[in-house]
Amino acid sequence: MSSMALLAVLSLSAQQGQSPVMTYDQTVRCAGLTQAASELEGGESAEGRSLYDAALYWSLTVIQVGQASRRAPAQVDGDQTRARVRAVRELTADDGAARAELQRCRARAPSLG
Repeated sequence: MSSMALLAVLSLSAQQGQSPVMTYDQTVRCAGLTQAASELEGGESAEGRSLYDAALYWSLTVIQVGQASRRAPAQVDGDQTRARVRAVRELTADDGAARAELQRCRARAPSLG
């Protein structure tokens, strides 16, 4: 996704009443949670496709925030991987706090479909 397309998505988020301003750590957490949930659900169901879209949005957002904060691409990739692994463990264990946080991240992600 180009920078212009991502800015359009972020603008859409703001128009939907969502603040696009989040810390790097918050965006990494949302990316990890949505990626993990997408992997665990699979892509065959409507829920799986929705989770995939949210994971894509948050992953691209982390890349943009990482670039804006001058983080090395390797650090951004590593941070996302660690967040995903952590989230897989939490979601597999049916951690209520992680599930609630996942829902907040999904609510902040615009519909891409």
